[in-house]
Amino acid sequence: MLAIDQRILDGIVAHARRDHPDEACGIVAGPAGSDRPVRLIPMLNAARSMTFYEFDSQEYLTLYRQLEAADEDPVVIYHSHTATEAYPSPTDVTLAGWPEAHYLLVSTRDPEQAEIRSFRIVDGVVTEEPVLATGPGEA
Repeated sequence: MLAIDQRILDGIVAHARRDHPDEACGIVAGPAGSDRPVRLIPMLNAARSMTFYEFDSQEYLTLYRQLEAADEDPVVIYHSHTATEAYPSPTDVTLAGWPEAHYLLVSTRDPEQAEIRSFRIVDGVVTEEPVLATGPGEA
C-alpha cells in the first residue's frame, strides 16, 4: 500500500493538469529506507510528449546529488497519462528501474476527475497497490 499525504497527491494532480496535454513527471522523496513519501519534486518532461516522459538528464543528476546529500530516496516515481487510463504502458514497465519505488500514475483524460493509481513494478511484473490518502502527519 502507498500511504501518501493528500496535499502531495493534490500537488501531483496539479502538476499533471498544468503540463497537459504533455505527460508530467516527477518524484516524491522520503527519508532513505523509510518508504515514507514526504517531499514532492515536480520535474521537467524532457521529451515534451503526450505519450512519453523522460527526466531531463541534468535535472536528474542534480536531484540525485541532492537526495544523496539529504539522505533521501525516491519513494514515488510519478507521471501522467493524458489520453489513457492510469496503468503502466509496456514502455513504462521496461523503463521501471527502481524496484523499491511506488509508481504512481495519474490520468488526466477526464478534465473533471483525475484517476490516480499506484503500482510496484519488479522484473517486468506489474502489481497494483491501494493508495491511502492521509492527512498531515498520518503517513
